[in-house]
Amino acid sequence: MANIRQTLEEMLTVDGALCAAIVDSSSGMMLGSLGTGVDLEAAAAGNTEVVRAKLKTMRSLGLNDVIEDMLITLGKHYHIIRPMSRKEGVFIYFVLDRAKSNLALARRKVVEVERELTF
Repeated sequence: MANIRQTLEEMLTVDGALCAAIVDSSSGMMLGSLGTGVDLEAAAAGNTEVVRAKLKTMRSLGLNDVIEDMLITLGKHYHIIRPMSRKEGVFIYFVLDRAKSNLALARRKVVEVERELTF
């Protein structure tokens, strides 16, 4: 089992990793963050709104399902948002350099660290 700091450190071992955060989506506040390249406080607050909007849309469509992860592909970055299945209201946010990363391996790493994260 890993704590938040260990989880973030493990995520940043992925090729192309820039930064990562664990975010409380009820407040938009970070529970922990590590790395550089993005203003993580602003990203945590903004991505909280992304998660809320997607959940609201799913409800309005009558979709009885859960979000596994969300991928935002930018010209230079991948942004992965993964709501935690075992801790409602918390999500993992991971930013990667698109030119240096392997998206499939990064997504697998997020699943792996989610399983191990305790707090």
